[in-house]
Amino acid sequence: MKQRPDQKQFILTGNLTKVMWQLSLPAIFGMVLYGLNAFMDTIYIGQLLNETALSGVALAYPLTSMTLGVGSWVGTGAGNHLSVLLGKNDVDNLKKVLPNATLLTLLGSLLFAVPCYLFATPLIQMMGGTGEILDYGARYFKITLLAFPLWVYGLQLNMVIRAEGKMMTAALFMASGLLINLLLTPLTIIYLDMDVDGAAWSTNIGMLVYCVVGHIYFASGKASFEPNINSIFYDKSVFQSILKLGFPGFILSLMGLIQAIVVFNAVVNYGTDEDLAFFAAANRILLFLMTPLFGLMRALQPVEGVNFGAGQYSRVKQSFILFCKTGIWLVLPFWLFLMVFPQLGVQMVLPDKMMSAQDLLNFRVYMAIIPFLPFVFMALTHLPAIEQPKYASIIGVARQLLFYVPVMLLLPKWMGIKGVYYGSTLIDVVVTLWLGYIVYKSFLSLKEDSALGAKISPNNS
Repeated sequence: MKQRPDQKQFILTGNLTKVMWQLSLPAIFGMVLYGLNAFMDTIYIGQLLNETALSGVALAYPLTSMTLGVGSWVGTGAGNHLSVLLGKNDVDNLKKVLPNATLLTLLGSLLFAVPCYLFATPLIQMMGGTGEILDYGARYFKITLLAFPLWVYGLQLNMVIRAEGKMMTAALFMASGLLINLLLTPLTIIYLDMDVDGAAWSTNIGMLVYCVVGHIYFASGKASFEPNINSIFYDKSVFQSILKLGFPGFILSLMGLIQAIVVFNAVVNYGTDEDLAFFAAANRILLFLMTPLFGLMRALQPVEGVNFGAGQYSRVKQSFILFCKTGIWLVLPFWLFLMVFPQLGVQMVLPDKMMSAQDLLNFRVYMAIIPFLPFVFMALTHLPAIEQPKYASIIGVARQLLFYVPVMLLLPKWMGIKGVYYGSTLIDVVVTLWLGYIVYKSFLSLKEDSALGAKISPNNS
C-alpha cells in the first residue's frame, strides 16, 4: 500500500497553530465526550440510585481504570512508535505495528483480567470498601472485567489512528461507543431495574461498538500505512519498542491505582461515608476538567513524534510550548468558576449535599492544582514522543511511592480529612517543578542533536 503523505506533510511543514487546532479540536471533542460519559455515569448513579452506590463505584473506578492502563501501554506504545516510523518513512516496520500491538493486547488482557476477576472482592476491600459499598463495588468491577479485552483493543486501535494525525476520525469512533453507553445507562438502571450492573453492562456494550468501528476502519484500507489488521505475530524489535514507549502510560495508571488505594483508605479511616461520597464527587469533577488536556496530549503526540522522527527538533520544542499555553487557556475559565462557586460543581453530582465551610475549602484546595496540569500533561506526552520514556516512568513511580504513600499515611493522621486534599495538591506542585527540570534537560539534548545533525549534513551532501 502506498503511504498517504498529506497529513504527515501537514504535521511536518504546516503552520504550527493550524496544526495544533486541526488535530486538537477533534481530539478534545473526543476526550470531553469520554469525560462527560464517565461524569454522566457518576450523575446517573448519584441521582438515580444513592450515595452508597456512588461510593462503591468510586472505589471500583481506579481498579477498572487498569483496563485503560493496559490499553494505554499498548496504544501509546504503538502510537509513539508509529509516529516516529511515519517521520522516518519506514514502510516495512509500519506493517508490523498492529500485529505486535494486538499480541500485547491479548497477553495483557489474560494477565490482568483473570486474577482481578478472581480476587475482585478482596481488591475492593483493599480500596476501603465494606458492607453495601463493598457489594456495589465488587459487582460493578467484575462486570467490567468481562469486557477487558474489548477495552484494551478499542483503545489500542484508537490511539494508533490518533498517531496517524487523524484526530477527527478517532474522535468520531470514540463517540460511537460512548453515545451508546450514555443512552443505555439510564435505560438499564431505570427501566430494566439492573442497578449498578446496568451501568457496567452499558459501558461494556459501548466498548464493543468502539472496537467494531475501529476494526472496520483498518480493514477497509483507510489507514495511512499497511496495517495487517487481521494478523498477529511477534517481531522482537517492534514488540520491544511498543513495550518501552508505552510503559510510562501503564506505570502512570498503575501508580494512579496505588494513589487511589492510599487516598481512599485515608478518607475511609479519617472520615465518614459522606466524606467518601464528597471526595468521589470532587475527584470526578477534577477528572472531567482534565479531559480537554487529554485531547491536547493526544494531538501533541503525533506532532512531536513525526517531527522528532524527521529530525525537526526545534519544531518539537515549539510544539510543546504552544500546546502548554493553549492548555492553560482552556482550563482557566472552568477553574475560576469552580473556585468562586464550588458548591454548584459538587451539587451537580450530589444534589442534596449540605457543605460546610471546611468542605468548600477542601474542594478549593483540591482544585488549586488545575493551572499546573497543562504543563504536566504535555511533559508526560513529550518525553515518550522524543524516545525518552524512562523519565516519565520515573516520575510516575516516584509520585506515588515516594510522595503519596508517606504523605497519605501521615498527613491525615495529623490534619484529619483535610490532610487528603492539602497533601494531594502539595505533591502535584512538587512533581510539576521536578518535571520542569526534566523537560528543560530534554530541550538541551534536542539542541545538541540538532547541532550534531547540522555538522553531519554538509559532509553527507
